[in-house]
Amino acid sequence: MGAEPHYGPDFGQLRRQDPEIAQILLDELERVRGGIQLIASENFTSPAVLAALGSTLTNKYAEGYPGRRYYGGCEVVDRAERLAVERARELFGADHANVQPHSGASANLAAYAALLQPGDTMLAMALPHGGHLTHGSKVNFSGRWFDVVSYGVRRDTELIDYDEVRDLALRHRPKLIVCGATAYPRLIEYTAFRGIADEVGAWLLADMAHPIGLMAGGAIPSAVPYADVVTFTTHKALRGPRGGAILCTEELAGRIDRAVFPFVQGGPLMHAVAAKAVAFGEAMRPEFADYTRRVIANAKALTDALAVDGMRAVSGGTDTHLALIDLRATGVSGAEAERRCAAAGITLNRNVIPYDPEPAAVTSGIRVGTPCVTTQGMDTEELKEVGALVNRAVRQPGRAREVRERVSALLAIHRPYLSEY
Repeated sequence: MGAEPHYGPDFGQLRRQDPEIAQILLDELERVRGGIQLIASENFTSPAVLAALGSTLTNKYAEGYPGRRYYGGCEVVDRAERLAVERARELFGADHANVQPHSGASANLAAYAALLQPGDTMLAMALPHGGHLTHGSKVNFSGRWFDVVSYGVRRDTELIDYDEVRDLALRHRPKLIVCGATAYPRLIEYTAFRGIADEVGAWLLADMAHPIGLMAGGAIPSAVPYADVVTFTTHKALRGPRGGAILCTEELAGRIDRAVFPFVQGGPLMHAVAAKAVAFGEAMRPEFADYTRRVIANAKALTDALAVDGMRAVSGGTDTHLALIDLRATGVSGAEAERRCAAAGITLNRNVIPYDPEPAAVTSGIRVGTPCVTTQGMDTEELKEVGALVNRAVRQPGRAREVRERVSALLAIHRPYLSEY
């Protein structure tokens, strides 16, 4: 007999060779099938993405770029990377794309390396107000290597204070301004940031790790026409593999590519690059645009349902896939709410809220998101029920078993990775 046309994962072989790891894989599948996943930064990839990740492309070293590799035998993986780049450029309307970053953090590191020198000044959103570790946290390389000035949100509206951003930019004259966040539920005014950057002669970087999928589907405005550089992850609302990517203007293409390789990374993960190409292709389909609209509608429904029993939405609501919830009226900390929800079969995360009186390990809030549940097929009516279940789990921990039973009933209809999924 001839060779099989494709060689991919063989779970039976894994179970025979390494039953301990095989059981871990099964247990994780059971975990996600047994609970409602409301982590805003997670999603369920398609089986096609998983197939690319489990392919023999993982074996190939391919330092460099298509047609300019430092290893032989890259003619096949070159095709995968070219497809990923072409699809990313078409999907987002960008001049240039680099699909090699291993993560959003490494994408940001490369972008900073392309635009800044150690000690340069950058202006970015403060972590306690919704920013990211790589936006200048003192425990991160960004806060150690650069002079970081932070902006935040107003106390009264909990929205970005664009007047403060402009004042800080005029006072400190940053070389780079960063917009984008991990726990900011509202749309960002890219035109305002572009105007401020132009006024002070700064580069503008949009970190779109969270909302990039919504941008791809046209559900929210795109940052690409306004930012010099856009960094993002592929595994959140975009529903691809874990990884990162960078979009930029033609002017910066060479600098970005040299910053990714050889400055920040060596060989790219070619199985992940191929999986990114699959995800970009999926995001071009009309059904993905519909998916992103439903993600936002579900987030609004969930947020409204939480507010019914006094779980206040920071900034008054959401325009995206996530919401930040102030729990102070309940008398329950974010950490305790996370534990109580976990006991009831609901996975979410504690999160600081702006001007939070509690430390990051405790917090006064939680963050919720709807990419996973929307991928599973839930709609706004079901998200209203999910909101009621979260309220019950947090306020009445003695009813955890009752909540879990209702969670199981919802998941009996909407389970990820069923044979027909």
